[in-house]
Amino acid sequence: MQELTDLYQSVILDHNRRPRNYQVLPTANRVGSGNNPMCGDEITVYVKLNNNCIDDISFQGSGCAISQASASLMTLNLKGKTVAEAEAISSDVYKLMISGQADEKNFSDLSALAGVHQFPARIKCATLPWHAALNAVKDEVTPATKEKTPS
Repeated sequence: MQELTDLYQSVILDHNRRPRNYQVLPTANRVGSGNNPMCGDEITVYVKLNNNCIDDISFQGSGCAISQASASLMTLNLKGKTVAEAEAISSDVYKLMISGQADEKNFSDLSALAGVHQFPARIKCATLPWHAALNAVKDEVTPATKEKTPS
């Protein structure tokens, strides 16, 4: 079990140090933002939506390692997905963080977010990018906050 915990931590640290898709997306036609004033996390998510499909996605922002790693993982996992698929993945990730139960036999990079379960106050940090992305694809202008939970 310790090996799995170490793997989760390694994935989170790697995505924090070298976030993927950390840039303004010049071709974005949707933008979502979010902030967590209690923690200081701020994020902007850029989405190129085409026929209800996320053709491309990126982010910029600042915050704790968990929020930045979650945003990086999110961009890798939502690119190429439909809005409905993005909503389902977001919901599954939230459930993963709440339960802490990852599928050890089918490890995916998102499984690393199961470790957030051990730090309940950090769940809000990890879900913020996902809320901002869903706001972007739904064309909501109100920034996401820490109080919202994925549907």
